[in-house]
Amino acid sequence: MKAENTNGEGFEAVPAKPTYWLTRFVILRLLGFVYAVAFLVVINQIIPLIGANGLLPVGLYLKQIGNALGSDSAGFFRLPSLFWFWHSDAALLIVAWLGFLLSCIVVAGFANVPVMVVLWFLYMSFVHVGQDWYGYGWEIQLTETGFLSIFLCPMLDMRPFPKCAPPFLILILYRWLVFRIMFGAGLIKLRGDEIWRNATALYYHFETQPIPGPLSRWFHFLPHAALKIGVWFNWLAEIAAPLFVFGPRLARHIAGVIVVLFQVNLILSGNLSFLNWLTAIPALACFDDGFWSRILPKWIVRKASFAAANAKESRPMRTTAQVVVIVVLFLSVAPVVNMLSPKQIMNTSFDPLDLVNTYGAFGSVGKERLNVVFEGTTDNDSTDKAAWKPYLYKGLPVLLDKQPPQIAPYQLRLDWQMWFASMSSPEQYPWTTFLLWKLLQNDAGVLSLFAGNPFPGKPPKYVRAVLYRYWFAKPGNAQGLWWNRERISIWLPAMSADDQILIDYLKGGGWIR
Repeated sequence: MKAENTNGEGFEAVPAKPTYWLTRFVILRLLGFVYAVAFLVVINQIIPLIGANGLLPVGLYLKQIGNALGSDSAGFFRLPSLFWFWHSDAALLIVAWLGFLLSCIVVAGFANVPVMVVLWFLYMSFVHVGQDWYGYGWEIQLTETGFLSIFLCPMLDMRPFPKCAPPFLILILYRWLVFRIMFGAGLIKLRGDEIWRNATALYYHFETQPIPGPLSRWFHFLPHAALKIGVWFNWLAEIAAPLFVFGPRLARHIAGVIVVLFQVNLILSGNLSFLNWLTAIPALACFDDGFWSRILPKWIVRKASFAAANAKESRPMRTTAQVVVIVVLFLSVAPVVNMLSPKQIMNTSFDPLDLVNTYGAFGSVGKERLNVVFEGTTDNDSTDKAAWKPYLYKGLPVLLDKQPPQIAPYQLRLDWQMWFASMSSPEQYPWTTFLLWKLLQNDAGVLSLFAGNPFPGKPPKYVRAVLYRYWFAKPGNAQGLWWNRERISIWLPAMSADDQILIDYLKGGGWIR
């Protein structure tokens, strides 16, 4: 390949044959960052969520799966995870810390096949036992993205710019991934809510999304004409742009820019975990070294140019990439059939390793924001006359004068699940009753999932959950409010630690003995 030219940047601005050394460099660095955030979330939250005394204990879950499938070995092949062999709290944290440290190594610029394999399998181990807490589309999206990254790297060479060029076929698979992510999301909206088709979805989305961010209210109160333009940009990014990710160089670059800008807009307007950062990764495969050489620091471009000038072809990498393409094409049949079906479902895996999945988000948009707030009192009175204090979430709104925080790319998994639960009932989220019980015990683990403990001295006498409707207060209001709200109903009735009905319910579910 020609690595030097008169522009002094190391790569031709419009090379006869595009190269992807800088593309690989950027993809792996951003993926390492997403992995690091994901494992940091595990470190901070996994014990109160699925630990031995967590809200959904992993040991109980694995026992149920093993019994249903006939054996633990059958369970392992259906839901591969390290935790079939060892799932103590110590094991969960050791695996999480190992994943975080390896992620930091990748962010620093060092990656090879063993490192990326370990990261992929460690994170998949959490996804497969995470139950409600890990049922989001970006979890399997991370496992699929991480799987492809394995084959971008040499077997042992960990340098940022090794001697082996990135296999072009793997970059094609990244484009195939971003096509399915974006086009699937577009189709689910077209087939779903009428307000997407009439371009009014953004009248509601910024207010009713899972966890609003600091700028969400500003977006919400934009003129309706601007919000309709936002929906049209959505169609451009999710329906039109994906059609060009395999196109000629200029069309491919424009498509990649549109997808990335769309993700940036979503990052600014809300707190969608690391979804948007992760979705940008396969979109980066649309760009070649000529594109990156105009953006990245010159010293990085020179290093890549030197590596490219001394590159050697790796036949094992090329052969492996060909095999991976065959596997991915075979596994793509079910996701493509689903994507084209009028009964399209979103965020679903069709193989035990989550190698090729179907995606989609916000097929429907709620028109009102519901929120379940847990409240406790030390009074002997469980009626509305008691002095009830709320348990503040870290992300979901509770106090009316509190600005929504910036959380993403970090994820508050309790807050997310409570957003879903608020649109349903306690019967469909039975762990919420166990959560109430733990609040009655002043359980330190569960309290760590909230912003604080309103009863630091002694546990409350009663805890209940109240359903409210929230909506944004107009900016500049005299009271300095960010939210308005009205009470809808009691979501979970007030209960005490010696409530026999509560105790019997939890014993029946295996939560307590």
